[in-house]
Amino acid sequence: MRIAEILNTKGSSVTTVGPDLDIRSLLALLTEHNIGAVVVSPDGSRITGIVSERDIVRALHLHGAALLDSPVSRIMTTEVRTCSPDDHVDGLRRVMTDHRVRHLPVVVDGRLTGIVSIGDVVKSAISELKTEREQLVEYLQGGY
Repeated sequence: MRIAEILNTKGSSVTTVGPDLDIRSLLALLTEHNIGAVVVSPDGSRITGIVSERDIVRALHLHGAALLDSPVSRIMTTEVRTCSPDDHVDGLRRVMTDHRVRHLPVVVDGRLTGIVSIGDVVKSAISELKTEREQLVEYLQGGY
């Protein structure tokens, strides 16, 4: 399965924030949208970073509550791993596991076009396994 198929199912909407947004407002946005990460972008298209719940928790531990009034740019990850709609889910699973990331922005020609989470990847794997199981059961029952 390709990433494009996941985006066709879940949609290509991505929540982005500017690098100057304060972390307190970021927390409200994550809660409001029930998401675990946002892409940091000055224009909603170019990626300058990504911030996850994990980034916030680690930064709060190091810097304390005063961090909440700091800009997102202070804690964002600037080396953002991305994928394309043509990438295969199997490869993405390896990237996410090897690099311990849970969210990968989808990029086409340098422009943000979607985001895929580890949940999306797991859901697609379960769907593929279910389809294979159904085909095997049908085969074993003489359906071919």
